[in-house]
Amino acid sequence: MTKPENLKSCLKPNTKLVWIETPTNPLLKIADIKALSEVAHQQQGVHVIVDNTFASPYFQRPLDLGADMVLHSISKYINGHTDVIMGAVMTSNEALAEQIGFLQNSIGTVPSPFDCYMVNRGVKTLHLRMREHQKNALAVAKALEKNPRVTKVLHPGLESHPQHELAKSQMKGFSGMITFYIKGGVKEATKFLQSVKIFCLAESLGGYESLCEHPAIMTHASVPAEHREALGISDSLIRLSVGIEDLDDLLNDIEQALAAAVQM
Repeated sequence: MTKPENLKSCLKPNTKLVWIETPTNPLLKIADIKALSEVAHQQQGVHVIVDNTFASPYFQRPLDLGADMVLHSISKYINGHTDVIMGAVMTSNEALAEQIGFLQNSIGTVPSPFDCYMVNRGVKTLHLRMREHQKNALAVAKALEKNPRVTKVLHPGLESHPQHELAKSQMKGFSGMITFYIKGGVKEATKFLQSVKIFCLAESLGGYESLCEHPAIMTHASVPAEHREALGISDSLIRLSVGIEDLDDLLNDIEQALAAAVQM
């Protein structure tokens, strides 16, 4: 999906949907939504849906870039308080909206009134939270880049990110998601995760609190080891969801955990 020119050859006569995730989990690769949508729409009857969970609607608007539908894990940034399980699909296409509404009504996949109340509460501060997530995450990412105990940092807001310019062209900002490779392997990564004091070890993301996890043995453990290696999800990869706590506290926590994990 990072090379739109390759999409056309992947479309089959029975293809109905092109599913895009950008930024991707956990490597934060960026897909060109506009270019991919243009290629997909060359074939009649093909719709494009974008999983926008990692960016949030505050920082990225796929419908404005040509997508037909947008998917969100509402549990993450939109709710922002890690106390709701909910997902949503949005569209500006009236025909698709009618179809989705019919299925929702007939299948019964509707959230509870209280969950909706909780999300309405959370979304009111989305703009404030996303600015803080971005500020904190970019500062943490830059600090990680300078740390000799880290071999590589992935964050679309860094100039070192291979798709930094594309990210800037379709996003108006960046969320709190960072991935980095710690020097060493699973032993050092595990020690880091055991040593953090403010970051919590958890698979979720997008809430006000900072979280960390090890994709190879947590979120992506079901992916065969050889596939993980081919994708770059190695034993030294750590994913951070940077929250909105005090920045100095976060930086100090990362620094002390790295020092405990990797002996120099």
